[in-house]
Amino acid sequence: MSVGEKYYFYTMKVIFLLLISLALALPGFCQILDEYINRLDPIIRRHEGFAPMAEEYFSRATSKMEIQNYRGAIEDFSKALEIDPEYAEAYNNRGIVKHLLNDYAGAMEDFTRAIELNPKYAQAYNNRGNAKLDLRDDTGAIEDYTKAIGIERRLADAYHNRGLAKKNLDELNGAIEDFTRAIELDRKFADAYNNRGLAKNDLKDYTGAIDDFTEAIKIVPEFAMAYSNRGIVKINTGQKESGCLDLSRAAELGNIQAGGLIRKFCN
Repeated sequence: MSVGEKYYFYTMKVIFLLLISLALALPGFCQILDEYINRLDPIIRRHEGFAPMAEEYFSRATSKMEIQNYRGAIEDFSKALEIDPEYAEAYNNRGIVKHLLNDYAGAMEDFTRAIELNPKYAQAYNNRGNAKLDLRDDTGAIEDYTKAIGIERRLADAYHNRGLAKKNLDELNGAIEDFTRAIELDRKFADAYNNRGLAKNDLKDYTGAIDDFTEAIKIVPEFAMAYSNRGIVKINTGQKESGCLDLSRAAELGNIQAGGLIRKFCN
């Protein structure tokens, strides 16, 4: 690869990262990523077989993840790993894609390998915990989230996810503590408010639950599940009219269960 091509690639990589952080909400963003991938392809094809290609494959794979070309992303992450077998980030990201494709065993293998290569890789512990959570290994998930937090104490996702695992084990007070810590670290964490509301509801703190669902809706006004959850709690506490309005809004936003709840409680 010539010096000019190296400079071109790394310039494009910087532009790509800026696009990811600043333009996700813009119309036509997927087209922008497609164009970026197409501009990387000639460089990659021209230099097949050369060791410096791992970063290029990694970058193209990341672009494919963003446009949900998951099979293509796995292929490129795998090519990066063929070139650099100690590329921990590539194992981690390939694991994320496998998880999205419900290949939990494959995802676990990749996250574990990333951790072996970098024992301080907090995100890999968090991601492996997510795979364990989906496999209903809540105890194992808690262990991984706790390791992630031990490495990176301000990792809001790990606190939130550990809260989910604790809630599954009916450790409701512990779950609320973790959701609260996640919110302290990220005041716009709508899912943490919603899930803390569910835990409070289970503890019969109905006022607190409604407050949390309301906060989640303030952050994400189209949060259908939060409307549905708030509606159910309101109906169960004698606020039928307001609760049914919430269920109607949830149904408008595409919550499938809300329709059945409306027929059961509101007609």
